Amino acid sequence: MRMFKRLVIALSALLAFSAPIPAQIRQPVKWEVSAKKVKKNVYEVKAEGKIRAGWHIYDLQEYELGPNPTVFKVTGDAIEAVAPAKITSKVVRENDPTFGMEIGTCESPVVIIQRVKVLQDGPQEAKVYIEWQACNKGNCLPPADYETTLHVEGKGTASSAGGESKGLWGLILEAILWGFLMLLTPCVFPMVPMTVSFFLKRSGSAAKGRFNAAMYGLFIVLLYTVPICVIIGLTWALGGETVTADIFNWLATHWLPNIIFFVIFMVFAASFFGAFEITLPASWTTRADEKSGRGGLLGIFFLALTLVLVSFSCTGPIVGTVLIKSTQGEFWTPMVTMLAFSIAFALPFALLALFPSILTKLPKSGGWLNSVKVVLGFIEIALGLKFLSVADQTYHWHILDREVYLAIWIVVFALLGLYLLGKIRFKHDSPLEYISVGRLALVIVDFAFVVYLIPGMWGAPLKALSGYLPPIQTQDFVLESGPTSTPVILSEAKNLPGSGVSLPHGLTGYDNLEDGIAAAAAQGKKVFVDITGHGCVNCREMEARVWSDPRVLERLRRDYVIVSLYVDDKTPLPEDKWITTPEGKVLKDVGRVNSRMVLDRFGVNSQPNYFILDADGNTLKGPRGYNLSTDGFVEFLD
Repeated sequence: MRMFKRLVIALSALLAFSAPIPAQIRQPVKWEVSAKKVKKNVYEVKAEGKIRAGWHIYDLQEYELGPNPTVFKVTGDAIEAVAPAKITSKVVRENDPTFGMEIGTCESPVVIIQRVKVLQDGPQEAKVYIEWQACNKGNCLPPADYETTLHVEGKGTASSAGGESKGLWGLILEAILWGFLMLLTPCVFPMVPMTVSFFLKRSGSAAKGRFNAAMYGLFIVLLYTVPICVIIGLTWALGGETVTADIFNWLATHWLPNIIFFVIFMVFAASFFGAFEITLPASWTTRADEKSGRGGLLGIFFLALTLVLVSFSCTGPIVGTVLIKSTQGEFWTPMVTMLAFSIAFALPFALLALFPSILTKLPKSGGWLNSVKVVLGFIEIALGLKFLSVADQTYHWHILDREVYLAIWIVVFALLGLYLLGKIRFKHDSPLEYISVGRLALVIVDFAFVVYLIPGMWGAPLKALSGYLPPIQTQDFVLESGPTSTPVILSEAKNLPGSGVSLPHGLTGYDNLEDGIAAAAAQGKKVFVDITGHGCVNCREMEARVWSDPRVLERLRRDYVIVSLYVDDKTPLPEDKWITTPEGKVLKDVGRVNSRMVLDRFGVNSQPNYFILDADGNTLKGPRGYNLSTDGFVEFLD
């Protein structure tokens, strides 16, 4: 009897589903699918279904002789589910007399999520399959399905990660070079005799000497590296990766820290020129120096602390530069770059501690140290402008556009050349009786650099400096090198029909994804998504060295609608454009909204990153990060 009843129910349901459907009934469900990275190699795939009023679909539960449940699957060659799919939106569970059982139904919006793990390194495809049946009070449409492909990435050394690895290695190399250079600064070099004197008094067995020297180097490294690790660790523990990235993004792009760093660099430059002396409170260094006289490891630790404190006035600005530049990468990059800097800085002192006799072969301090100090002063001015430029770009002040920036650099480095020639003298300089061969070599390099900068005033790309200069579209006049040599006023590009934002090399595009997708649909093109930032050094380098290639420009103009999403743009949004996150945080400016959107939709929180979408907004390819291979970029676009 029970089996007969179930058969009748099944036949009734079949007849209901196979009954004629009025032709005017369209599919009432539309899906949007995205992937968000939640931790290493783990993504949360989310599908949000918009259902027309009066319609519903069923939940994920299997019903024996019941309605067709919703099916949600995420598969792929390198994709593994780590948890069952679940509906996080409201599910109404009621007894259905037709089926004689409790049925779960969902109305708009329905949200389904599933966590998956990426099993292989590099970019991978996650195929999402959704099947559902939509019903209202009078009709049930036949089951429908939707398929799409998301692009996720395993953490490793595949091609798209390769660019980030190259960027990180570049930062590490720069940090190492600065670490070695610091030995020659007037704040650090005088610590050499103190180091030698200290370890000469501790001469004993060879094994003990090696141990003491190793501990001295280790303490120097720890005193530089541990504080930044603690700060990052605390932000991670309190708020996770997103909060840590937000803090460094704020540090790298907000006007306040950038103006503070700019002022600090100018003050240090004035000090290096002899205007005044910058030192930490004498009590700090005195106490550390007194305690360094103690025996054992404690004395070695306080000698290392004395070195770090005394050298602060020279190392402080450089450390700040290294850290700020490294915030463009993953949140852990500052720790790696600081470790590289501190190891390079500590290595010469560890060697001096191990072989104190080396001191006799080093040059004695004197006038040359003040010359080094003055040269650093000129470099401080040049480096400090970058912080002002970042604030200028993110807030659109237009006080330091590209030609103004270049003009200041040309003057600064021309004055540096004159100083090296002995034509300019500062307060503490010794008379320059003759120019050594080494000094002449520096003069040649310096003036060659000035000559290289000058064509940039008329729009020369200056690719070697693309990461440090403001973008070329901020320059009002550029003399193009095309066949007709026609002057182009790039600021007018913003007014071109259908254009929302001016881009490098005469390209135009949009600053929001919705307009870009609509334009792509109207023009029959694909969408090139450029996730970028005004303060992003690697973004400018990609634009200058990769986008400028004729093959890349041809494809971008011919095949794509470009959407540039600036994640650090501080332009405020009208209140109706504000976004409130699930955590309750209100995002009120362009950069924060873009940053959240690209994290939710594309699963990335660094720049540059590039994606290719079809005219419906589905991801076809990406991400591709910082990678200077032009051939690889052409292949990516094709």
